[in-house]
Amino acid sequence: MSEKMQKPTKTHFVKNYKRMWPFIKPFWFRSLLALLITIPIGSLDAIIALALKPFMDTVIMEQGGATPFNMPLYSIPVFIVVFTIVQAILEYAAAYLNAWTGGKITQELQKKLYQKLLVIDQNYLDTSSSGMVLTRFSTDATTACAGLLANVKVFTTRVFSSIALIGVLLYTSWQLAIIAIIVLGSSLYPLTKIRKKIKDVVKKSVEVGGHTLTTYTETYAGAKTIAAYNLQEYQKKKFFDLLTQGFKLGIKNTQRTAWLSPMMHIIISIGMAGTIWYGSYLITNKIITTGDFVSFMVAMLMLYTPIKNIGKNFNQVQLSFMAIDRVFEILDMKLVVKDKKNPHTLTTLQKDIVFKDVDFSYVENVPVLKKINLSVKKGQKIAFVGNSGGGKSTIVHLIPRFYEVDNGSIQIDGKDIRDISLASLRQNIGVVFQDNFLFSGTIRDNLMLGKFDATDEEIKAAIQAACLEDFIAELDNGLDTDIGERGTLLSGGQKQRIAIARAFLKNAPILILDEATSALDNKSEAVVQQAIDNLMKSRTVFVIAHRLSTIQHVDKIVVINEGEIVETGSHDELMAKNGAYHALYLAQFKAK
Repeated sequence: MSEKMQKPTKTHFVKNYKRMWPFIKPFWFRSLLALLITIPIGSLDAIIALALKPFMDTVIMEQGGATPFNMPLYSIPVFIVVFTIVQAILEYAAAYLNAWTGGKITQELQKKLYQKLLVIDQNYLDTSSSGMVLTRFSTDATTACAGLLANVKVFTTRVFSSIALIGVLLYTSWQLAIIAIIVLGSSLYPLTKIRKKIKDVVKKSVEVGGHTLTTYTETYAGAKTIAAYNLQEYQKKKFFDLLTQGFKLGIKNTQRTAWLSPMMHIIISIGMAGTIWYGSYLITNKIITTGDFVSFMVAMLMLYTPIKNIGKNFNQVQLSFMAIDRVFEILDMKLVVKDKKNPHTLTTLQKDIVFKDVDFSYVENVPVLKKINLSVKKGQKIAFVGNSGGGKSTIVHLIPRFYEVDNGSIQIDGKDIRDISLASLRQNIGVVFQDNFLFSGTIRDNLMLGKFDATDEEIKAAIQAACLEDFIAELDNGLDTDIGERGTLLSGGQKQRIAIARAFLKNAPILILDEATSALDNKSEAVVQQAIDNLMKSRTVFVIAHRLSTIQHVDKIVVINEGEIVETGSHDELMAKNGAYHALYLAQFKAK
């Protein structure tokens, strides 16, 4: 968080509510109603305290006195019960309206955060753990809204209750009221220091919480690897260490905040002792009546009792403010990869794709690609080869703008891809990764992600081309077979062919194959390679190849080394050069 965000200024409260206003606005009427209801809830506290004065003076002390609204004396208990019932009904109404508006506002905030997550730069996701993403995009929204709205109700009720009760104090004895107000101000002063004390602890707690969630995710997703490598003790230690860190931070937070309520208790007890002492003097000298004193003490008790516990509520409000800061830190994050104003729409590839002096780095001043120049004509098949980490995948990931180039440009039919709308650019590019992500659901669900309105004939053609016919025919539920989360019920080859069929349905003119067969055994690779060969027909194709035997018939092979193009040509041309490609080829096939 920025330093500006962290400053515990008076305007912080107002600033946070201003930033939340767009989310509150659609539900402003119910929000306002929930807020207005808290006014009589708090104010009615004073009625009970005020009613005790004539009761004490007339019934107990037999001094006489006017009853509220000139009511008969015997009706005062009934009066108190009626007002308490009204107060209880209003409490319920306020709680319901707060829950409704709080839920709706949280929902809208989560929608906005999820929309941001869908378009956020890949660099952010590359450097963030799954647990931290869950915390920043989901948990923080709940913390921000739930804590804030619940405590707004508490604070608004307390404010109006305090105003009304202070009025009773002044009405019954202005002398004692001065003591009570000074004590009240003294007890509330420590609250102004709380944000500064907890901000660092809260920040670290959020980080530890994110790492804890990540460990849960990794344990679930990596269960087989944990079992295969006997990593149970290793994972247990890592998780237990995170729990210990979380515990220590929780204790540290308690150390920095738990003193609030005891401190308030002490200050308030001193105030009450002073009030009793001075009140006794005023009664003895007949400056106030016993009824005045009892009414005053009840009002002061009703004022101080919730104040003594306000530290916990205030702490929760500060946590909510910090969550709001983190939420808007995400929402305000500037996207690197985004549409320009009035971008061009790409309908199809007509001529070529050209890389012009392209530089790229994931981390500033650590170049991954340097001065990449390459021209690919429509319909050509281009393969990128080279040592691991040389930049092969990076090159093809720049075409659909998963990342933005640092310098230079990538052009499609003479137009910089940064001037083309992201939606139309990516609609014209099909991608088959090494580890393709399949969503929970059925085979049909995953296939139709390539084309939501695909006909049965189109699906059948895609299944045939992807060599999936025999596999699907063996399934009891065919296309409607559930594949489990991330396709865990399928083999690697089956997942790859479903991804290929999905790409067939998309029918994009540009195809990227990012080591699509490198993780498969020989038998699976042969079937998947046949599916890939079918997919490559009549398309402009970029292939990242691990096995050089699969790319010997492409139009052009590009050798990448340390982020630079060192050789280009056909298989035969590069073999004849006796250069980098020749060395790679011999290293891979020397055992054969």
